Amino acid sequence: MKKSILVLSVIILAIVGYKYLSGNEKEIKSETSTNSVKEINYKTNNNMAGSSDKLELATLGGGCFWCTETIFNELKGVESVISGYSGGEIKNPTYEEVCSGNSGHAEVVQITFNPAIISYEQLVEIFFHIHDPTTLNRQGADKGTQYRSVIYYHNDSQHQTADEVIKKITDEKLWNDPVVTEVTKIDVFYPAEEYHQDYYENNKEKSYCSIVIAPKVRKFYSQYKDLLKEDAGN
Repeated sequence: MKKSILVLSVIILAIVGYKYLSGNEKEIKSETSTNSVKEINYKTNNNMAGSSDKLELATLGGGCFWCTETIFNELKGVESVISGYSGGEIKNPTYEEVCSGNSGHAEVVQITFNPAIISYEQLVEIFFHIHDPTTLNRQGADKGTQYRSVIYYHNDSQHQTADEVIKKITDEKLWNDPVVTEVTKIDVFYPAEEYHQDYYENNKEKSYCSIVIAPKVRKFYSQYKDLLKEDAGN
């Protein structure tokens, strides 16, 4: 009898937790995909000897920036990750304006990285492993142009690299469906509001973080340990 009551309690708690995802948090629905993800066929260069102190920027949009920021922050060679908005038509957009879909901006992360430790090509390949680049204006339950898959390149070299990586993953059939990722030159990057920065780290107890982000982070940690900083996950 106690066992039955315990099971029933767990079910009730799960239902209540799921329904709690409203208001300021994003609606969660079951995410299904027939696409399969292959292993990243490289390892981060751990040799620091003779490394350059020159840092570069990468700006990538793969749906909700809470998820992508968390993973990129843990990579060796990444100095910082800022969540923000790019590709829109108004200045200094707010989160509410971006979420309305009317501002034209995409949720993106701007990554400051050391190319002597991790290359732009590696970052772009990782980008294509941690989100679905085949769903137009959508990532799972998150729908709208603000969640589009996009690469904002900062120079011609990045543009060429992005195109080459897309061709590579297409030829290797990393995803079953065609890649719809937009590749366009960066215009303006607007940092998101302060409460969006390090969102997962500061809000692990919230339902969206525990139900949606945490499983993605654990999966990445388990599959790509060689890419992570020593204190990743702490």
